[in-house]
Amino acid sequence: MSRLGEVLAAAKADGRAALIGYLPAGYPSVEHGAAAMTAMVEAGVDIVEVGLPYSDPLMDGPTIQTAVERSLARRTTTADVLDTVREVAKTGAATLVMSYWNPINRFGVRRFADEMVAAGGAGVITPDLTPDEAGEWLEATDATGLDRIFLVAPSSTDVRLRYTAQHCSGFVYAASTMGVTGSRTSVGSAAQALVARTRAVTDLPICVGLGVSDADQAAQVASFADGVIVGSAFVRRLLDAPSPEAGRDAVAALADELAAGVRRGARHV
Repeated sequence: MSRLGEVLAAAKADGRAALIGYLPAGYPSVEHGAAAMTAMVEAGVDIVEVGLPYSDPLMDGPTIQTAVERSLARRTTTADVLDTVREVAKTGAATLVMSYWNPINRFGVRRFADEMVAAGGAGVITPDLTPDEAGEWLEATDATGLDRIFLVAPSSTDVRLRYTAQHCSGFVYAASTMGVTGSRTSVGSAAQALVARTRAVTDLPICVGLGVSDADQAAQVASFADGVIVGSAFVRRLLDAPSPEAGRDAVAALADELAAGVRRGARHV
């Protein structure tokens, strides 16, 4: 079993969903970004998504775009992302990279997979890559044992859900809303319906992202999903902080709140 699989299995054995937190590498700096992610883990995050900054983030909302733009302005590189993975993986959390396909392709597909494994990375989420266009990536992840996570959405047909899930490992990423990322005032019914449809075609864990921003929403999603993914809410805490140290404390406080919410929403299965 992969490190990602172990963490998800441990959360399930504890009768709860896993808490997954996202921050882009390189913001407010490479060092401070890694410190913030480490603080998230210490406060209750089980799995960390390290965002690889990209200049054309079509699926990212304004909050994440702002942080990514500032990271790119500091000339954050793919090597910096891998260094961040290395630091965060030392915590014992399953550490993933969330990346659009173009930067991985440009870096070198097999090279990226090899260097992720060497850094202690557990898997990669590729939001704009579909399995039918991922031949080289499937080969690289099969060869290295790196987990690959593709996305499903409410618009996915049952045939598409099955096909996508068959090519995932680790978990299936269920995007609970259509459109770009961002915190929302409610999760909506689409998330639970999508999880139920996906469960019908796979035994893999299903983790829900796009919209969770507080403990109540985390509890709601945790009642039917295997993982609760939080991105924009963590990024907003960093953006609003007056200093990197304050930002680290702010994301840790949010992680603590969300972890309590996840446990409150435990499914006891």
